[in-house]
Amino acid sequence: MNQLKKKKQPRIVVIGGGTGLSVMLRGLKEKPLDITAIVTVADDGGSSGILRNELHMPPPGDIRNVLTALADVEPLLADMLNYRFNHGNGLAGHSLGNLMLAAMTDISGDFVTGIRELSRVLAVRGRVLPAAGQSIVLRAEMADGTIVTGESMIPKARNQIKRVMIEPEQVEPLDEALEALQNADAILIGPGSLYTSIIPNLLVPKLAQAIMDSDAVKIFVCNVMTQPGETDNYSVSDHLEAIHAHVGHHLFDYVIVNDGEIPPQVQSKYAEEGAKAVHLDLEEVKRRGYQVIADKLVLFRTYLRHDAARLSHHIYQLVESWMLRKR
Repeated sequence: MNQLKKKKQPRIVVIGGGTGLSVMLRGLKEKPLDITAIVTVADDGGSSGILRNELHMPPPGDIRNVLTALADVEPLLADMLNYRFNHGNGLAGHSLGNLMLAAMTDISGDFVTGIRELSRVLAVRGRVLPAAGQSIVLRAEMADGTIVTGESMIPKARNQIKRVMIEPEQVEPLDEALEALQNADAILIGPGSLYTSIIPNLLVPKLAQAIMDSDAVKIFVCNVMTQPGETDNYSVSDHLEAIHAHVGHHLFDYVIVNDGEIPPQVQSKYAEEGAKAVHLDLEEVKRRGYQVIADKLVLFRTYLRHDAARLSHHIYQLVESWMLRKR
């Protein structure tokens, strides 16, 4: 009896960190995609920074956010993973998910195995990998020549960033991450903090080279709002130029951007913090050779976020059409 072949799911590698990445992954996990998330390990603030320093482990915070986003669990369990203790000597400031990752790292013997085991417990839809098996120290050279050390300190300097650097410079990525990039049908970078969540991953030498060598479709999802202390007054092309300046190559085929109107009252709320909508300089982006997908991609509840369902729809359509072209 003839059996119907099961349709192969497109393999997509998502690279970044921070809240924006987690929001997007909540939409992508509902699509028939084989997802690998490669997540930054440069965080040194808050609970992650404490665990990093005291337990000599990579920072768990961004990994926890991605695991929670991809987990197939009840909403209450997701809330528990993100729960942050407000009281208790030694507990205050820590999230339960960070402590669980620290425990799994101790039980299993290493961070990568700890992530894998917690992923199994949480029925994560996809794989979550750190950008490297060790912590990375992030430094920024400012426009005035000063050097700021530490991911959490860079935005606080409120100075124009010229470039960022990682230590150690020759940090090794995981073999699994390189393999995922080699086999990818699509590579997706962003959204997230440009200099502290996105670019640090691209400074891991073999990761950047694997992206350049891949014949996958490469997509950049631009932030909706500028970030005070990092991307003040940046346009879409400014984001792309910063990545190009650090990597030295034109990485992306497509750029996905928001062109939906942001209500004035929301703009006012963000203006108080020094943020504003990222300007879409469409002609300049096209002139640089990028294809642009522009749509209304924002939702506002307590904070302005990407519309995960709408964004994931565009990404899936791009990946599907790219794969059809390759056949």
